[in-house]
Amino acid sequence: MKLAIKLGIAAIAGALSTGAFAADYTMRLSHQLPPTHHVAKALEQFASDVKTNTGGKVEVQIFGSEQLFKAAQNHAAVARGQVEAASIVTVSWAGTIPEINVMSIPYLMTGVEQLRKFPGSDAAKLLDGKIEEKGVKNIGWLLDANDTMITSSKTPLVNPADFKGVKIRGLNKLFDTGLAALGASPSAMPGSEVYQALQTGVLDAGLTSASAVNARRYYEVQKYGTAAPIAAVYQTVVVNPAWWGKLPAESRQGIEAAVKKAEESLLPESNEPAPREIAVLREKGMTISVLTPEQNKALQEVMQPPVLKAFGETTSDAPKVLELVRRL
Repeated sequence: MKLAIKLGIAAIAGALSTGAFAADYTMRLSHQLPPTHHVAKALEQFASDVKTNTGGKVEVQIFGSEQLFKAAQNHAAVARGQVEAASIVTVSWAGTIPEINVMSIPYLMTGVEQLRKFPGSDAAKLLDGKIEEKGVKNIGWLLDANDTMITSSKTPLVNPADFKGVKIRGLNKLFDTGLAALGASPSAMPGSEVYQALQTGVLDAGLTSASAVNARRYYEVQKYGTAAPIAAVYQTVVVNPAWWGKLPAESRQGIEAAVKKAEESLLPESNEPAPREIAVLREKGMTISVLTPEQNKALQEVMQPPVLKAFGETTSDAPKVLELVRRL
């Protein structure tokens, strides 16, 4: 009996020293990103910051790489309360929230100052409201990319004429209107499926960010890359409203502070597209072309008009959200 008591006291002491007591609230967060992705790393830091900010009362458990749900399932999982939170890429909202596609309009929203002002802006609040109408609450806008990396295996894709007949990874129906205007054949698919599609020839070209080219190792199957500030992509951090409402106010504030820190940590330092990531890709053997202002203008003149037209036809709020984004 004395031995059992001593062992019990030792176990309690160990728990106190290691912080092994369970948190008051658990926030399971699902996402699709590989662990080496820069947003996945920011989410890990977010989890640590939440623990610090809430004094250990809220524990964030990260489930990345589609461990719990596929990318397309995260919204429903959070709305139903199967998990408390998820990080959902904005292009995944394309079919349900047409207004969020404003970010997919080529060359509209990629400047550093625009991106710095966006979280908390009237434009962000309008989109937050649209997301809440879908049964989840958005608490953060984590910048995934303001650069676009177009990869290919045969020849660099730089000028509009280079895209003719190219089977390229698309993003969503709206953005793909711009790719089609270039003469390409876009096929939208999750980032996790692109490597195999490139490897097997289902796709000729990839389209993502420089960071994702590194994280998903596209450089193993693609020789060329073209860097251009074509579109902005965010990860929305959404939570289950019922779970969120049960949290004490101070815990919600601690989570919000951690999200804000993550938002700021992901902002680019300049309008130059991903210089560090591009340097790594060059070290790995890729030939990278960074488009000049003239080359970007040539792509913009072909891609933007049809996408703007298509965006205006998808929602009656198109003029309003465009105006708010242009104010940034």
